[in-house]
Amino acid sequence: MNVALIFLVVILTIAGWWLSRQRLFSKPWLEVGHTYDLRPHDRPSIPPAKIGLGVFLAVVAALFSLFMSAYFMRMASTDWWSTPMPRILWLNTAILGLGSLLLHAAGVTAERHQDDTSRTALIAALAAGLAFLAGQVFAWRELSDAGYLLADNPANSFFYMISGMHGLHILGGLFALTRVIVKTRTGPMGEKAVLSITLCATYWHFMLAVWLVLFALFSGWANDFVELCRQLLT
Repeated sequence: MNVALIFLVVILTIAGWWLSRQRLFSKPWLEVGHTYDLRPHDRPSIPPAKIGLGVFLAVVAALFSLFMSAYFMRMASTDWWSTPMPRILWLNTAILGLGSLLLHAAGVTAERHQDDTSRTALIAALAAGLAFLAGQVFAWRELSDAGYLLADNPANSFFYMISGMHGLHILGGLFALTRVIVKTRTGPMGEKAVLSITLCATYWHFMLAVWLVLFALFSGWANDFVELCRQLLT
């Protein structure tokens, strides 16, 4: 439960920092200036799409926090045997991180009007996402071939369920990324395209952060962290 709360605090802190950069908490009635001082280069208010993404990510954070809370509560049962972590998950983590870097690069190059470079980065990020999902399937097959089946152990069930739910969110992100690639395949990238790429990158960074927490959970590092927190509190 402590890890779930800490995870929620971290995610909400990141979300608050991100929203503050979008001027969501600005107070225009307190800002100094006149109505006729507005210029075209002034930064506009936060787009509704960013607000919608922020709300959606908050819901996703709550969902995975509930999963983690149930995970830790179920661990206390006597019929719990830890599921070994396949080595390919290390590679999958690196691939997911690479996809995050590629989407960040795509957004930066799109803002600099380097459209061809941005398109290449978008396609590479899509390939990284597909590779991550393929790696997850290989990890599931490795566990099932070793006898760690879904219904044999609660730890197995949680691993398949949580990693599968994360994979579904990655699949949704790939669908959105594919739409962006199709819409930006020709012509210059305008502000709308840059916004779409930024939203995809934000979503990908968030899912990377979620996976890093899940990776620590599956590898057992989170248990050590919880024990450390308990020792500090007591």
